[in-house]
Amino acid sequence: MSATIHPMSVVDPAAQLGEGVVIGPFCTVGPNVVLGDGVELVSHAAIAGRTTIGPRTRIYPFASIGHPPQDLKYHGEPSTLTIGADCMIREGVTMNPGTEGGGMKTVVGDRCLFLANSHVAHDNEIGNNVIFSNNVMSAGHVKVGDYVIVSGGTGLHQFVRIGEHAFIGGGAGVMNDVIPFGMVRDNPAHLAGLNLVGLKRRGFSREQIHELRRAYRLLFADEGTLAERVEDVAAEFASHPLMLEILDFIRSGSDRAICIPRDVNAPDR
Repeated sequence: MSATIHPMSVVDPAAQLGEGVVIGPFCTVGPNVVLGDGVELVSHAAIAGRTTIGPRTRIYPFASIGHPPQDLKYHGEPSTLTIGADCMIREGVTMNPGTEGGGMKTVVGDRCLFLANSHVAHDNEIGNNVIFSNNVMSAGHVKVGDYVIVSGGTGLHQFVRIGEHAFIGGGAGVMNDVIPFGMVRDNPAHLAGLNLVGLKRRGFSREQIHELRRAYRLLFADEGTLAERVEDVAAEFASHPLMLEILDFIRSGSDRAICIPRDVNAPDR
């Protein structure tokens, strides 16, 4: 089945369209765009730049995908935007390609959901099964792990890392890195425990969750420095891969500090 293009849309002849692509009315598709098999542009979608969209991804009206980054350091370099398979991109979503200063690419994984008016900025790396709720604002160079949920109205500071399976509460201002499995909230955001609901929903065992909670309390206790506590936790939980994932995340470091609890004595939720 060849592509179906509404006569009121403008698709550059050089664009690459996979089998079964459907392009509704009032869409524009640029010459360097690649649409995988089964991609659907519902209507009024504008796809530009060196943008590749994976199979079966659906894009809703007034989404702006692949237009130049909102970065004054961008000077027209041939950077790219790659979006994975089976994503849903709702009304008014904006996604920009990378820049020379950030690796030249923005990457979005598979099975992601971007609700209305959310933004994926230049040089972002978004994992698989990620949800951006309405009006999420992601600045440049942000990295988001698999299965992260970012609630509505949240702002992600440039260069922030969000570890996999983390949950970000609505309206949070996230200025520091969020550990895997963590839950943060408020503005400025603070760590408010572990994403226990998400862990249970995704099939983590009671024992795994219990060990994560125990390690979390030790990691964010009020004795010693964070570096000292990291080594203590590493020694005690050497055989627990989930905890080691958190420790590796902290040790790898970045341009941002680690988001910590507001009250280090508060229990996780």
